[in-house]
Amino acid sequence: MKYSRTRMAVAIAGALALTSTLVACGSDEDPKADANAKVTLNVVGLLPGSKPEAQQALAAEVTDFQKENPNITVVTKDYEWKATTFAADLAGGTLPTVFEIPFTDAKTLIGNGQIADMQSSLSTLSYASNFNKNVLQYGQGPDGHVYAIPAKSVYAVGLHYNRDLFTKAGLDPSKPPTTWDEVRAAAKAIAEKTGQAGFAQMAKDGTGGWQLTVDTYARGGRLEDGKKATLTNDATKASLQFLKDLRWTDNSMGANFDYDWTGINQAFAAGKVGMYTSGQDVYTSLVQTNNIDPKTYGLTMIPLSGGDSGVLGGGTMAAVSSKASANEKAAAIKWIDYHYLRKYTNAEAAKKAAEIQIASKQPVGTPELPIFTQQQYQQYQEWIKPLVNVPLDQMTTFTGKVFEAKVVNEPPLATQDVYKSLDTVVQAVLTDKNANIDQLLADANTKAQRAIDAAG
Repeated sequence: MKYSRTRMAVAIAGALALTSTLVACGSDEDPKADANAKVTLNVVGLLPGSKPEAQQALAAEVTDFQKENPNITVVTKDYEWKATTFAADLAGGTLPTVFEIPFTDAKTLIGNGQIADMQSSLSTLSYASNFNKNVLQYGQGPDGHVYAIPAKSVYAVGLHYNRDLFTKAGLDPSKPPTTWDEVRAAAKAIAEKTGQAGFAQMAKDGTGGWQLTVDTYARGGRLEDGKKATLTNDATKASLQFLKDLRWTDNSMGANFDYDWTGINQAFAAGKVGMYTSGQDVYTSLVQTNNIDPKTYGLTMIPLSGGDSGVLGGGTMAAVSSKASANEKAAAIKWIDYHYLRKYTNAEAAKKAAEIQIASKQPVGTPELPIFTQQQYQQYQEWIKPLVNVPLDQMTTFTGKVFEAKVVNEPPLATQDVYKSLDTVVQAVLTDKNANIDQLLADANTKAQRAIDAAG
């Protein structure tokens, strides 16, 4: 697939620069690691319930890594990040030494002293200066050091749709909706013609607030203005009214209003949901965990309306426990390089990773947004092009437009608390026909402001 080389309006709270320079000096106070020390490194693996083929691919990667680093033994642990359990897992010491976090959580963990300073370790990588500075900065502390490392490319939320249900409903799967009115009409047709939910929305464990933020951004609204909560904005009200209309006027949202990320993926892959919004990279999980039929899958842009409309973006960072020893930190940066990043900067590594995925019947080529430069990502695409097995021709209405859109980061202050305050609003709108949107948002705004004030 081709991306625009002349315009890349991918931004996280502003335009993303295409090149950057890493803060030059690491911590001189870090204890020195013993390069020959035997280290057992516990790392996050796959999502619970991932298919055997995905587990085999990861096992093959671990084996190859250990051949390259014979003094390091890698132990993987299946894990899914959830806002409701992460803090307790981290405090209780049940997380692996290397774990994954959203962009939005890094600053809080740095401030709490819960993740390690990785500046010196990161500086050992040949491409350390090539990270986009506006991506890297989410993992930097007040001292300028890097604590969390961009591990998976920035995602933008798209509209995922079931091509089979579109066809059964008399809709053209090659012409997905481009406006919210068209989404509503398609959802109603799917519900009436197939008996399945035409559109579904996540609603719990912070995902309800996350996706309501997606809807808000798409209509030009924002949930924070500096240190002020703005949940009562017109765009959020319009987004909730849209859900209310689908649910109570059109009856096009099915009977499940308690979805989280895992649950909605499972329902979508099973053909029970016609459309939903989530990160554009979710296809990989749908294959690895939910056994989706690729022929049924479609991805398109979410409708954008309003002068300041944008697509919510985010991403995943790799972090290391602050309790890690110098030897564990040295081993961790080697794993982060090998497992997450090297394929984007080295042709041999890119091809090798893709070949392992192909051998294990895993997806290669799922659309991503770059964490280095657009040019570097395009080079990576060329390296893996012969091995791509993802139905990219069913995603062109997303991939052909996303670089022309404004991609906006998640609310920066008390993000998860803001999302949780909105979960109850989404749930109420979907389960109570008489829900008062204005009052619900006013109450949620008070809770969100309290959390923002506490976050400083």
